[in-house]
Amino acid sequence: MDALRGIGALCVLIFHYSTRFHELFPQAAHVPFSFPGGNYRVLLFFTISGFAIFFTLDRIGTVADFVVNRFARLYPAYLVAMLLTLSVEYLAQATQLLVGPVAILANFTMLQGFAFLPEVDGAYWTLTVEIAFYFCMIAIWKFVGIRRLEPVLACWLMVRWLYWAWPDMPERIIMLLVLRYTPFFVIGMLAYRVWRGERSLRQQAPYALLALLSIATMETWDVTLVGCILLAAFVALIHGHLRFLSLRPLVWLGGISYSFYLIHQHVGFVIMLELAKAGYSPWIGFAAAFTVALLLGTAINRLVERPAGEAILARWKRRRGAGAVLPGATPSQT
Repeated sequence: MDALRGIGALCVLIFHYSTRFHELFPQAAHVPFSFPGGNYRVLLFFTISGFAIFFTLDRIGTVADFVVNRFARLYPAYLVAMLLTLSVEYLAQATQLLVGPVAILANFTMLQGFAFLPEVDGAYWTLTVEIAFYFCMIAIWKFVGIRRLEPVLACWLMVRWLYWAWPDMPERIIMLLVLRYTPFFVIGMLAYRVWRGERSLRQQAPYALLALLSIATMETWDVTLVGCILLAAFVALIHGHLRFLSLRPLVWLGGISYSFYLIHQHVGFVIMLELAKAGYSPWIGFAAAFTVALLLGTAINRLVERPAGEAILARWKRRRGAGAVLPGATPSQT
């Protein structure tokens, strides 16, 4: 799984530092290639999220447990990466990348996407999708239960067709129900259930075909092909056929991929712009931005993401443990 995250992280960086950089700054010297296929990397991340969400859902007792777990996982690294990105942008006077004060304040909440405000770093848009997915999954866990998951997923895909048939569906409903990306999360969830031995491939096949049909009827042929590749890849993953990808550099990059993702884009753009202004080869700018992104991503992961997340969870467990002995306390949901 970490190796897949590492591959996704590399695709993100190459796409942003080649294709996206040239789109935003056509006047700047840039590496002489484009990597548009890297734009599909978010679909891999969403499929991984569908698989990995159960690592949290399977060990929580209450909705509050889930909220604290996700906050501890996401927010500390996000806050530090956002402040670093803002600092670099202001120091470099990168006006094309800066957002206004209202948007900056909204970014402190991680909910700027739901208010249709711009992100401090364009890469943060996927966090809006992830948060909406968390909202949907904790609602399913709370009100339906995971044991009856597959029929719920089928209904979710049916609602996606409603979005297709109703072009004027309110945007916030589309965002909150993750209707643009539902099939990819579904593929990850179906794979996890097989991996845990809770369902067989034969049992999951109709739901997987429904997910692919949802993609094929609503997306372009290339996205449909990506959906088929992701389904095949996760079938191979749960049967142990992707062990050859477990190369140490990929696994390491996958381990820091969240912090790396948060810090790489705008900071890297500023570095490439400044080196281009100084007359350096775009390849040097590309390499320098890549190196800085790796160093900052590693530092945020080691110094913030892991220790802060562990400290928040440890404090929450102590608080939950103390609350369990209070008179009149009710048992947690199981």
